[in-house]
Amino acid sequence: MGAARTRATGGRRGLPWLVLGLWVALLAVAGPFAAKLADVQHDRATDYLPASADSTQVAKLQDRLPGGETTELVLVYHRAGGLTAADRTTAARQVATIAHRHTLTAAPRGVPSADGTTLMYPVTSNEPGTDENKRDTFVDDVRQVAHDRGGLAVEVGGPAALATDASGVYASLGGPLLYTTVAVVAILLILIYRSPLLWLVPLVVAGLADFLARAAAYALNQAFGTAVSGQSAGIMTILVFGAGTDYALLLVSRYREELRRHERPYDAMRAALRGCGPAVLASSGTVAAGLLCLLAADLNSSRGMGPLGTVGVLCALAAMLTLLPAVLVLLGRRVFWPLVPAYGSTPKAARRSLFAAMGSSAGRRPLTVLASGAALLGALALGALNLPGPLKQLDTFVDRPESVTAMETLARAYPQRSAQPIEILTPADRADATLATAKGTRGVAGAKEGRTGGGWTEITVTASAPPQSAAETATIQALRHRLTGSYVGGPSAQQLDLADTNARDRTVVVPIVLLSVLLILIALLRSLVAPLILVAAVVAVWGAALGLGGLVFEPLFGFHGTDPGLGLLSFVFLVALGVDYGIFLMHRMREESLKGAEPAQAALTALRTTGGVIASAGLVLAATFAVLTNMGLVPLVELGFVIAVGVLLDTFLVRTYLVTSASVALGRWVWWPGRLSGTPEAPRKRTPEPVG
Repeated sequence: MGAARTRATGGRRGLPWLVLGLWVALLAVAGPFAAKLADVQHDRATDYLPASADSTQVAKLQDRLPGGETTELVLVYHRAGGLTAADRTTAARQVATIAHRHTLTAAPRGVPSADGTTLMYPVTSNEPGTDENKRDTFVDDVRQVAHDRGGLAVEVGGPAALATDASGVYASLGGPLLYTTVAVVAILLILIYRSPLLWLVPLVVAGLADFLARAAAYALNQAFGTAVSGQSAGIMTILVFGAGTDYALLLVSRYREELRRHERPYDAMRAALRGCGPAVLASSGTVAAGLLCLLAADLNSSRGMGPLGTVGVLCALAAMLTLLPAVLVLLGRRVFWPLVPAYGSTPKAARRSLFAAMGSSAGRRPLTVLASGAALLGALALGALNLPGPLKQLDTFVDRPESVTAMETLARAYPQRSAQPIEILTPADRADATLATAKGTRGVAGAKEGRTGGGWTEITVTASAPPQSAAETATIQALRHRLTGSYVGGPSAQQLDLADTNARDRTVVVPIVLLSVLLILIALLRSLVAPLILVAAVVAVWGAALGLGGLVFEPLFGFHGTDPGLGLLSFVFLVALGVDYGIFLMHRMREESLKGAEPAQAALTALRTTGGVIASAGLVLAATFAVLTNMGLVPLVELGFVIAVGVLLDTFLVRTYLVTSASVALGRWVWWPGRLSGTPEAPRKRTPEPVG
């Protein structure tokens, strides 16, 4: 028997080391692939555009024309008092230098403005092709040649300049986003754990999970062609740290409890995994299922974000349920210093917790609390009516770069001419007819035939209205209506297709997300009412968070538009992540009910025991998404704000008050039609046996 005990003890000591060794081997294998993710990350138009839209087909067909993809710039020379002869000479000399240093598709010709203050030189080249790095180098070199000369303002704009400035922001989603996220999570963990060592363990494990997720994302790209953009890769990192830290908080909290009941850390960790493992697995499964629903989207960027987000969540789950327990067991109790949970001890008697007080207030007047909370969320949701209109391409930057100011200068100087071309790809045998039809379309200032190849001809149209104005949109729609069999694209058409496809994706993806999440909750909680409460709660949170966005985006932040994808992406993330915390709370409530607790007592006990962990997890998750508000693109700021605010509302209002008060008010009906919804049987009295 002693030998058996020795073997068991040896197994307990050896398993953590085995898990650690397996992770070292896995990370060694994943290393080369994780480093390659940046090589397959692209932020070209086709990586964001809808798969079936006209503008996507135009971008793809242009790649096949002679010379490949076209890089288009506009050099803008401007002097408020009017251009001088020397200014025009300087402009001509700079353009000649650019033509000498680079291969251009045609000699640039200057177009003066009617008021004589501005001179525009369109510059087009096939030299960079589809290589984004070469495009950025080309744009940077043109900007180096064209710079201010003695009061003459020189700006470089156009689609390629806008793309280069955007890629500079997306580049910050790599290192700077990671460092900022790590710093935010580290500060919160130090405040939560109040230990000089413990905070570092889940943070390092989350970092390793992110490393593994990058390798898995690269594998998805190679195996299935999954689109990897700067936006999706950045959000994947946020999910790894946010969700992973949430799981770590739940596990460490339960592990601390079990260390007081078990002498050996190994046994305490086994008990902790048995206790919280099912809830963590269910919550991560719900998040993964919600994100995978994005595969039904037609928008390339949304469809690619689903698998990458799922990979991030699953890698975080694997690390927190295997590597984190192994490291904690090997470090022993001393990792909690100075608040070490001694074996056989009991926690110090603490003051009545905040969540116990909140639960008591919800328990005394559940209907009043429920009605008040619902009214508050409804009032906040009305703010969504104040959301600004669709975001224009020139308004996507938080700080206005040179490409934006150049386009604004053009809009003022050439009010009757668009600075952004409308591109038409038409069958080569119909090029003449298409050109004639385009010139005869209302709102078209001019049209000219371009390259021909592969059976297609390129026609460039200049609209008479400013980019992304209602008049230009009408021109694009008229061209699409009249040019059957041709494709109409270009920057403005791309923005139009993005808005239309996002509207389509919302109608398709939202019901799928709700249904999949609801089915998972029904299977987990074995009830129909409780899952409906949780789903209704997260939908209400989403509406309130969007409403808060409507109250601050334009009045406070100065944003002149709302990203078309904000509604769908914020819905998917808030529903999937919000249900996460509902699972933690309801799972504990069901556990208490199974022990025989009355419904009200079960709800209040669940809130008291899980409220602190849920609050800590909510703060961490909200903080990680809030990091996006420091990025330089308005769509990322808007998404980060809505999700962060939504998580905080869900954590401190919905889970604490509304779900608890609804559970108390409904009583056992919350578990209908499961067996817990029935009236508990009264204990039977035992009939004493006759003596003798």
